[in-house]
Amino acid sequence: MVTGAGSGMGAAVARQLAAEGAQAVVLADVNGEGAAAVAKESPAAEAVACDVADAVGVDAAVQGVLQRHGRLDVLVHAAGVDDPEAKQRIADALVEGRPVELTDSLDDASWQRVMRVNLDGTFHMLRAAVRVMRPLGAGAIVVIGSSSAFDTPVGYPHYAASKAGVHALAQAVAKEVIASGIRVNVVAPGPTETGMAARTPEALRSGFADPRVRPYATPEEIADIALFLASDAAANLVGAVLLANGGRFTA
Repeated sequence: MVTGAGSGMGAAVARQLAAEGAQAVVLADVNGEGAAAVAKESPAAEAVACDVADAVGVDAAVQGVLQRHGRLDVLVHAAGVDDPEAKQRIADALVEGRPVELTDSLDDASWQRVMRVNLDGTFHMLRAAVRVMRPLGAGAIVVIGSSSAFDTPVGYPHYAASKAGVHALAQAVAKEVIASGIRVNVVAPGPTETGMAARTPEALRSGFADPRVRPYATPEEIADIALFLASDAAANLVGAVLLANGGRFTA
């Protein structure tokens, strides 16, 4: 099962899982039509509409996988949101040469939206997956985090906090569920060419154009790491957070 599979990294992961011979790949996305479009590319793929912020909907989607296929071997949780308005305000400040001032005007709705999808959504998916994997005594869960949890960009406190919470949550769960044969690990990408990145103002994108490091990653490059973590080749990785930011910084 792959969340956020209608586009970007989630779609890349789903495509690679199907290409590598997964018997069934369930593509979950709040945009059901987007997930369905990607699912049409492989006879092994199927799509479900799922808002990860909705705990009841998540439980129903995962139970549906169990009912249709009898088990859930791998979950790659790639669903998440950013805050385009905050990005624009950061970019405006950079262009105008003034300090970024966002925290004192960050409204509750913007904070809660990012937290509900990124952090609550990760909890909902982890809980639902563990419920069906634990009785089987096996499973692999890969969560897409963010390098923003480490470099905590100025003017982006809610996003950075949500992803730092995702990392800590995944690591805490990883230490608990390895006793049941379930591995949980995290990929923490840096700038990646997704729909989310396409909405990033040019002033911010150009700030990442450093000739000393790799350019924006492709979704497929991040998917490669996710599939490695889900594979038996990563059997000794438990609670790892792999920073995949092209050398922009280390943590």
